[in-house]
Parts: sequence; structure tokens; C-alpha cells
Amino acid sequence: MEQYTHDRVGSTKGPAISHTPPAETSLQAALGALADPVRRGIVRRLAAVPDWTLPCGTFTDLPVAKSTLSHHFSVLRDVGLLEQRGEGARRLNRLRRPEFDSRFPGLLDLIMNEEAPG
Repeated sequence: MEQYTHDRVGSTKGPAISHTPPAETSLQAALGALADPVRRGIVRRLAAVPDWTLPCGTFTDLPVAKSTLSHHFSVLRDVGLLEQRGEGARRLNRLRRPEFDSRFPGLLDLIMNEEAPG
């Protein structure tokens, strides 16, 4: 699977961030990533704001440890749903909706329209 890399803009610490193009993601991998309710919540939150406005540190209300949250972001990056870039000590996020919708039409619509558990 080919990946491309973003340098950590504004930061001299840490490795570059690796991203998988949505076009190279299998349906099985996409469904696996979206099977987790925490990841679906991340996707919905990113869809509701402009690109590059939510750093990872703003997701503190999720019911998972910081290390687990990092894993969730990594899974979303690995299937091409999420793009991240470094800005100083923060990692900003962008939902790659147009690219993902092109690969899997209608899948994110289902996620966005999912009713919250009651």
C-alpha cells in the first residue's frame, strides 16, 4: 500500500506523519475502521467543522485514554479517512471526505446520519 508523508509543519520533534490515500483502501478496512463508535464520533466531529481547525487535544471528552485516542487517529489515517498535519506542538485534523466519498460513495452519509444510541 503506497503512503505519502507530511512533514510536521512548525515542529522539529517527532516523525513525519504517514497517510494512506483513500483510493488504496479496501472496503473491509474502511468498514473495520468505522465499526468502532469512538472513531465514528471522531469522524462526525471533524465533518462538522472546517478543515484543520480541530487539534487532537480537543477530543478530551471521549471515554478513552490518550494513548487509545492516538490509536484511533492512527486507524483513521491508515484507511484514508483522516489527514493530519503538525502545527507547533499540536496535530490538526482534516476529514478527507471528498476523497473518501469518491472511493466509497454514501458510506460517510450513513455515518453522519447514524442516530445516537438512546
